[in-house]
Amino acid sequence: MSTPEVHNKKAGRDYHILETLESGIELTGTEVKSLRTSQASLEEAYAQIDARGEAWLHHFHIAPYDKGNRENHEPKRPRRLLLHKEEIRRLHEELATAGKTLVPLKGYFNAKQRYKILLGLAKGKNVRDKRQDLKKRDTDREIRRVLTRRR
Repeated sequence: MSTPEVHNKKAGRDYHILETLESGIELTGTEVKSLRTSQASLEEAYAQIDARGEAWLHHFHIAPYDKGNRENHEPKRPRRLLLHKEEIRRLHEELATAGKTLVPLKGYFNAKQRYKILLGLAKGKNVRDKRQDLKKRDTDREIRRVLTRRR
């Protein structure tokens, strides 16, 4: 059985990913059950560090568990990220520099069946960068096409 993963497809298109780190996330029982059925979306999600030195994930949509009761979770509630104090302090210093942000890239269950979020320290791309990426992808595709014909 494959493990359900949630990807943020827009992150690679809109940001230059400078570095990545893995983080745990604080979840309730019905959230875990929904995640096991791949009912989640990272498209609008972003991470922030608040004034108290805690990392939070905002707008991570986890659909309500269909077999849940009135104790079901709120779909887009802020969820605390589980990081060490040193990591949070370092990220806070990095985010203080202009133009950097913390973007969730992927959500998955690890080998110990704990849900993890892969975060990326990123810098936003402008339109010119996006065009260059498209041009590079097209040329790479053309090169692969020519090489496969030669065989």
